[in-house]
Amino acid sequence: MASGPTEDFTCRANGENKVSGSGRSCRRYQSESDPDVTTAKILARLCSRDEEQRAAALDELSQAVLACLELDRPGSARLGKQTLLQLLRLSRLCPLQEARERARELLRTAQEQGVEVPRALSSGPSAFIPAKEMLKEGPDQEVLMEAYLSLGRLDHITMVMGLHPAYLSCFLRAQHALLEIDGPLPRHWRHYIAVMAAARHQCSYLVQQHSAGFLDAGGEESWLAGLDHAPTKLRSLQTLNKLLAHRPWLITQQHIQELVCPRADPCWSLAELIHAVILMAHAHSLSSFVWGCGLNPEPDHVGGYAFHPPSPSHVPRSPHSPAYEDGRQELVDGAMEVEVLMKRMVELQQQQEEEECTQEEMLTRFERERSESIPTAVVRGAPPDLVLHLVEDPEFRYEDFSPRGEQAPPTMRAQDYSWEDHGFSLVNRLLPDMGQHLDEKFQVVCSLTYHRMAMHEGVDTHTLRKALWNYIHCLYGIRYDDYDYGSVNVLLERSLKVFVKTMACHPEQTTVRVYHAFWRHFRHSEKVHANLIVMEARLQAALLYTLRAITQYMR
Repeated sequence: MASGPTEDFTCRANGENKVSGSGRSCRRYQSESDPDVTTAKILARLCSRDEEQRAAALDELSQAVLACLELDRPGSARLGKQTLLQLLRLSRLCPLQEARERARELLRTAQEQGVEVPRALSSGPSAFIPAKEMLKEGPDQEVLMEAYLSLGRLDHITMVMGLHPAYLSCFLRAQHALLEIDGPLPRHWRHYIAVMAAARHQCSYLVQQHSAGFLDAGGEESWLAGLDHAPTKLRSLQTLNKLLAHRPWLITQQHIQELVCPRADPCWSLAELIHAVILMAHAHSLSSFVWGCGLNPEPDHVGGYAFHPPSPSHVPRSPHSPAYEDGRQELVDGAMEVEVLMKRMVELQQQQEEEECTQEEMLTRFERERSESIPTAVVRGAPPDLVLHLVEDPEFRYEDFSPRGEQAPPTMRAQDYSWEDHGFSLVNRLLPDMGQHLDEKFQVVCSLTYHRMAMHEGVDTHTLRKALWNYIHCLYGIRYDDYDYGSVNVLLERSLKVFVKTMACHPEQTTVRVYHAFWRHFRHSEKVHANLIVMEARLQAALLYTLRAITQYMR
């Protein structure tokens, strides 16, 4: 992909960089004298923007690790598990070449001295995108470097989103504001709410990520043992959480009243509730992205590493990676599909300029699209133990907004309640600046284009991007009166619809076969772009239903 100017990812709060995640906080460790704490402090300095400070931190890291390996030295300590995992992470994901090489050297030295060192179970951030393809299409190193210095670590989400730097920039700003900047909810509650939300989609990746953030923010570890250990006020979000995740059109002002009414016990303020709602919707939609891009567990996450004897003969595949089906779909020349799509886009544009559909015909086309039967992938088994104890009513899942032969709930007309005219101002009123952050993401992902499609350059992809966005809203029962839903059937072939519906509605069922079945001749970065559109369209749809219910309660 064509590289653009480096985006500013710096997230600041109270005038200083404020970050979270393993490597930047020592709160989860028991003792300041613990070698793991020492390593965490050194790694925090490794993220300095001063090159001399980074070099000094790297030397200090080497000395600390080598001191632990000098077992005959009085007072020396064995290398802790967290230190080994931090070294593994550094060796794999740090954008600083010298730091990666030093970490690999320290792991080799430890192994030579008989220490069982961890091995990563994946070769790249995605189980769907080959590591060599990520390198070929990957983001500019300056982009990754800026993200690393701002966040204190690079994760697989950042690396894959980095294929689209303009979007990554506004995503990181919004996420930082949601999780870190002063607001109505304490930081550890924010991460716990994200844990609860990610667990609805069995997303162990995000559950682990936010569990670490929860502990870093001073959260009590016992809460992670199960919902019963969390405060009653947090548990009271469970009904709203499952509706937001699976059937947001069922949310009514009654659900809001039960949480914010002065007689409610416990009682949420509207500001607290809107913060919690956005956190849950953010985690739900981000789970779709994690599953849809086949993200592998982080090297220091459960399922991302394994300890082996010094000379292992085989590295097993991670059991926590997205579902893999034996026998990858046979490679088929997709060039003809691209040509057909190009032709349809041109013809559709000409047709729309020449013909004008009646409102009755446009409504008929919407209803036809809404009630179309699109099968999704094979249903997974029970949620993994890592998330099962964090889910209430795990059998509650997505059901089609308009099942065939059944009475559908009333459609939400975008002209009656929209993000631009209603949701944006309500969010900004209750949670200042958050509406702006969300709006920036929505606008960037909808307008993002490189004017190319597969092997073709100079292509206007606006109609395709709009069809994707509106199809997802259609799945959630949202209708635009001025949009011709016949365009969706023309531009979105069935395999793409299967992927989109699976990712938006049943993300935990996404498989490598479903991913490879659509747009077979497109770049992986183009498929990631489609994932971003699905993620943001799903987020906006869920928010619209909840914000409408809040608006109705406030009247």
